[in-house]
Amino acid sequence: MSIPASHPHHRPTPLLDSERAIRVLIAWNPSSTRADAIDFAAWLGRTARITVRVLSTFVEPWPAASLHKLGGKYGKWFTKEADRCRKTVAKALTEAEIPEDYWDDDYSVLIDGPSKPHLLTDAASDFGADVILLGPNQAAPKGRFLAGSTADALLHYSPVPLGLTPRKPKLSKHGVTRVNFAFTDNHGSNEDPALGSAAALADAWGVPLRIVAFSPSGFMDTPMNSKVDVSAEFAHQWREHSLALLDCARDNVVENFPDLTVSTAIGSGSGWGGAVDSLKWKKGDLMVLGSNPLGPFARVFIGSTATELIPHMGVPVLVRPGENRKA
Repeated sequence: MSIPASHPHHRPTPLLDSERAIRVLIAWNPSSTRADAIDFAAWLGRTARITVRVLSTFVEPWPAASLHKLGGKYGKWFTKEADRCRKTVAKALTEAEIPEDYWDDDYSVLIDGPSKPHLLTDAASDFGADVILLGPNQAAPKGRFLAGSTADALLHYSPVPLGLTPRKPKLSKHGVTRVNFAFTDNHGSNEDPALGSAAALADAWGVPLRIVAFSPSGFMDTPMNSKVDVSAEFAHQWREHSLALLDCARDNVVENFPDLTVSTAIGSGSGWGGAVDSLKWKKGDLMVLGSNPLGPFARVFIGSTATELIPHMGVPVLVRPGENRKA
């Protein structure tokens, strides 16, 4: 595994632009009983300067013709709803202790349309967003992320990074204190730009980088022939491969960022949950995951391994889109 050589013209760029205020689009509706995505933004704001805009959506349940018949009534109702949203959003941002100078001039925007994922991607383009922040599904257990239909759709085609936060995570008052990067479906690849951008982000923020790989067990049935335990042999080979991959990745990151503190770790346990929980996590940890495009006719934002991994993460996650996804 390697990342681009340490040449000034090939030095990886941070996942989030550190040269200016990070433009953060928060997907949140005032009717929600929680504000996890807003808390995520506040946490990022303790690490770097941000500009936040909260997007609330009204997904039209009726055909456009029906709305047209309402005429001015719908317009008046929508204007009043937008005003209510603005007041509720201002209260939520204040309670999250996001400084007002971090609020965009249009810090609360209400839009309507037939598809929430498309509304979000269009709004991200209009805002010039560097990242879209999403909270978990209402049914998510505490400390875990459960993707709703919107998050699931955006994980497949969002052109900008996604920030996913578990329900009620324990976040450091000092912001991000360590960036983590996890290898998922990219094992064995010769180049992983997501690792380079994660390292550049850690370097820009002046925090350590931890590169991790996960070695879950328990996915194979107990073999009928007890003399040949294929699952144990597979797990051993996976671990050995991961160790070599991590060593090489660390060397290449240090070559590009000699002042960056870099560590590696392997999470081993029963299933993805056990593998994740086997590692020690801090309140200031941010996880970065990369994408895994499958070709021009079946491109996906992240691969199956990352999809399985995200629900078990107890820390906020940034998912980097593939190169072919960027606008």
